Amino acid sequence: MKTYNLVTVLGATASGKTGVAVHLAKRLNGEIISADSRQVYRGMNIGTGKDIAEYTLDGIEVPYHLIDIVDAGYEYNVFEYQRDFVSAFEKIQTAGKLPIVCGGTGMYIEAVLKGYKLINVPVNEPLRKSLEEKTLSELETILNTYKTPHNKTDVDTVKRAVRAIEIEEYYTKNTAIDRTYPTINSLIVGVKFDRDSRRKRITERLESRMKEGMIAEVNTLLENGVKPEQLIYYGLEYKFLTQFVLGQLSYNEMFKQLETAIHQFSKRQMTWYRRMEKQGFDIRWIDGYLPMEKKMQMIEDWFSSTAK
Repeated sequence: MKTYNLVTVLGATASGKTGVAVHLAKRLNGEIISADSRQVYRGMNIGTGKDIAEYTLDGIEVPYHLIDIVDAGYEYNVFEYQRDFVSAFEKIQTAGKLPIVCGGTGMYIEAVLKGYKLINVPVNEPLRKSLEEKTLSELETILNTYKTPHNKTDVDTVKRAVRAIEIEEYYTKNTAIDRTYPTINSLIVGVKFDRDSRRKRITERLESRMKEGMIAEVNTLLENGVKPEQLIYYGLEYKFLTQFVLGQLSYNEMFKQLETAIHQFSKRQMTWYRRMEKQGFDIRWIDGYLPMEKKMQMIEDWFSSTAK
């Protein structure tokens, strides 16, 4: 039996997960590792909801990692995230503190929790060609000649199975690759609101961010040399606000389309978390409406128990 060496706080956008993670870090002597695919970018503050002020609680600043680490315009990826996470995780542990992952990017969270190192394996077209007529069952048999699959997602579709074989074939020909990964045993806490409340919170937060100067932020990024297509690549706020700044959308069109897109994004986040649960991840959900003290008591009780 091993005790938890990580806490993961996840949730859909506007769920209040950052506040939960900050309070928890203060109580458990922790430091936060962001799991947000856009908060890594410098200068993208309001649109990504960094809310840096939240990391100071009762005059005490809670340390955070993987926020503001690359310039806007760069295309940061999940392989880089896992590498940077491991560095932060080990640094925090060495300091005798508890790492707390907080974010809503499901792909990044899974890259942390699945327990194996991701390698950016190139496409092997000849191999794919040789496998294109194989059934899922046949592909699973081939994959099992390399290893026992990490989890059932390796072979739940033909496409995934082919990719898993491609990765294993790459490993057999590149044996010097370091595949070591730290042992992760995480308590996973989800913060959620009912659908109507989530939608209301999203709309209210969008209105607030517009007043805080989100349009000015986009203008500044463009003036500093970030290309419109680069901002549009980041999606959501940066896509629609850039289109507004360029005169492609009216203000009302921009606001309504962005509001709808964020609602859809929130729904996809919850779908991702449900899929994680089906894969065997134990997410312990907390009602976002509970008082913070009650949330902390629940999480501390879970944390104090040993892992199953």
